[in-house]
Amino acid sequence: MSDSDSSRVSRLVPDAVHQAVRPGTAVVRLETTRDRQGVLDGAWWPRSRDIAAELPGLITALTDHLGPITRVGLDTDAWEGLPTRMTIDGRVVHIDSSPVGDDTVLVTRGERDLFSLLVIPPHATPDAARAAMAEAVRAGSGTQAAQILVDTGTERARPGR
Repeated sequence: MSDSDSSRVSRLVPDAVHQAVRPGTAVVRLETTRDRQGVLDGAWWPRSRDIAAELPGLITALTDHLGPITRVGLDTDAWEGLPTRMTIDGRVVHIDSSPVGDDTVLVTRGERDLFSLLVIPPHATPDAARAAMAEAVRAGSGTQAAQILVDTGTERARPGR
């Protein structure tokens, strides 16, 4: 899988996140927990808000590490042209319009395994994105996605501001 056309998934521990991380990267902590309240399993830094361009790379990369992804929950207002399903690598992935906020994507493996990823805004600076990704994969962190973006300054520097 090349960096130019699909997402990369890294199993980095927080300190190693500070290596070369750029848009199109997903960082995933593959340790799941029973309590899904406020716990993030990783982070994704898409290059744009074009779901047709961004989601296939993420799903392909996650499938390589987690197994078949069946559903994705995304905030409708945060993405351009959100379909109800996409065929990715020959598998149908159902896309749910979820009120999770533009800072989170919910990924379902199989029937019940739910993973929650922080979504780094495409306009984020590399330093802010690295800091947010490190916090998202920090074991034991209960910090909500929106708070991570505020704490790391990732929400600042929006285009046109």
